[in-house]
Amino acid sequence: MTAGPEELSGQGSGPFAGGGKWTRRGEWLEAMPGRVITGAADKQAALDAWLLGTAGMPAKLHARLRREDGIQWRGDRLRLALFPHREAGIGAVWQEAGAEVLYEDDFCLVVHKPAGLAVHPDGSGSGVTLDHLVAAHYEASGGGIAVRHIHRLDKDTTGPVLYAKNEYAQLVLDEEMRGKGVSRIYAAIVAGAVPPELTVIDAPIGRDRHHAARRRVSPGGQEAVTRIIEREALPGGTVVRLELETGRTHQIRVHLSHAGHPLLGDQLYGGPGWRTAGVPDSVPERQALHGEKLVFAHPWTRSPVEVADPWPEDMLLLRERIGSGDQLYRL
Repeated sequence: MTAGPEELSGQGSGPFAGGGKWTRRGEWLEAMPGRVITGAADKQAALDAWLLGTAGMPAKLHARLRREDGIQWRGDRLRLALFPHREAGIGAVWQEAGAEVLYEDDFCLVVHKPAGLAVHPDGSGSGVTLDHLVAAHYEASGGGIAVRHIHRLDKDTTGPVLYAKNEYAQLVLDEEMRGKGVSRIYAAIVAGAVPPELTVIDAPIGRDRHHAARRRVSPGGQEAVTRIIEREALPGGTVVRLELETGRTHQIRVHLSHAGHPLLGDQLYGGPGWRTAGVPDSVPERQALHGEKLVFAHPWTRSPVEVADPWPEDMLLLRERIGSGDQLYRL
């Protein structure tokens, strides 16, 4: 789904009041705050209060824009220099499929990450990543946008990834992530029958000193909380939907393995293989984990944005096989 400013504007009142409707004109955003500014005796003071309060502009960015004449008042219109030209920061890589866009406007981009594709380079200097594909998408749209992902997914996990398209959005969304204001709903296919009483896994996660790539539940690790919000018991396992309160490396994989229900295909954490569920060899195995939904407050309007990402074909096939009643194993 792709939305323009007219579809996200005028969300008026309540905790998501934000900056309201906007229009982009080149490097400038134009908005009309209304009588709160036009009726004020000291328009600059009223404008600063509106930007920092109602619109929620980060103070550091507000101060810089003031210094650089990036905040202007023209008649009844506010002009903000929010869209200056920026280098992508990573080379564009063109592929036939390209980046699959789930949502886009002047502030945000959400794209689907397929299995087997890392979000960003690992430092080795080789391999195409989602960031490379996003750089190509931006270039095709005219360029001038830095590639800045707000969160990550494991290489073999599928789902939506959120990108900020300007500094304003990046500052606001980074803060939302730190404050747990971005909701991420995942679907996983796990081994065994997950009991109804297992609704929260609250267990700190740290590095596994015996295996560089692994994480483990450890008393000295970082706080990690995973909520199980829905489950579907099937003959060959359980489909669970989960919400993260924290975002530790491999969190869902570690927590479910620790609870005795590793993800199917997750060899690193002891999950049964897809072949034992009757999935043919032609389908590559991976951990059965998919980001199903992303919900966040729009950086400018503060209106809730909900982006769904349908299950990929391999997960649908796996679910069909463990639910068919003729699996090669029972747990």
